[in-house]
Amino acid sequence: MTLTIASLHIYPVKSLGGFGVAEARTTDRGFAHDRRWMLVDGNGRFLSQRELPAMACLHCAPLANGFRVTDIRGGGALDLPWGITEGASVDATVWNDTVRVIATPEEATAWFTHRLGAPCTLVFMPDSTQRSVDPAYATGITSLGDGFPYLILSQASLDDLNGRIASAQPLTMDRFRPNIVIAGGSAYQEDGWQAITIGKTGFSLVKPCARCAIPTTDQNTGERGPEPLRTLAGFRRGTARNGSPGVFFGVNAMAEAGSVVRVFDTVHIV
Repeated sequence: MTLTIASLHIYPVKSLGGFGVAEARTTDRGFAHDRRWMLVDGNGRFLSQRELPAMACLHCAPLANGFRVTDIRGGGALDLPWGITEGASVDATVWNDTVRVIATPEEATAWFTHRLGAPCTLVFMPDSTQRSVDPAYATGITSLGDGFPYLILSQASLDDLNGRIASAQPLTMDRFRPNIVIAGGSAYQEDGWQAITIGKTGFSLVKPCARCAIPTTDQNTGERGPEPLRTLAGFRRGTARNGSPGVFFGVNAMAEAGSVVRVFDTVHIV
């Protein structure tokens, strides 16, 4: 059985659309440039597609020295750098974590407020901010994602799910927001893996990923439906190590920093 990397994905802004890359560099908190920006409300709490499904319609694409956010509903665009070092330093919350971030100039905040129809502020996580992962599962830090640096999912798992849903329009991988998609093998094979290597990079698979409402959101329109959670609940319901019930699809992971992984790299199960 040969396993390879089918695709790699980076999401510069938490809960906005990401983009595929041919190669990605691992850092101490995830792929370089992944989820270092996010939108927060007036209380500094993170915003996501859970509350604002219209965020799905704001898609990011790489530029030479940063990225462009485009509202695919009307074509408006905003260019941003990969990071900033100047601006007001403020506290923000991601779930139960408080993180020190840098607020952007008013022009960027006004653009997102207009596009989403809700007051919000765009903030950036500098290198000086260290956000720990859940120590019940791993040791290390992460960026502004929900809890861990990487999400790994097999294409075979999505193919099986689409076969069970039997929809005229199969669900696309972008609904599940993986960083790494694996080609080859069998559906849900990632459930049983504890560690893999991709090229020369080691990854530790630390917990199954409990799914929220985001996969029910069409990533081009922001519209929601019952799938895939309705189907997943029928055969992927379980309990996490900490006792929390959930519907699981994909696996969260940690990785060694400082190397590059590429599409078509071979995946070895350790």
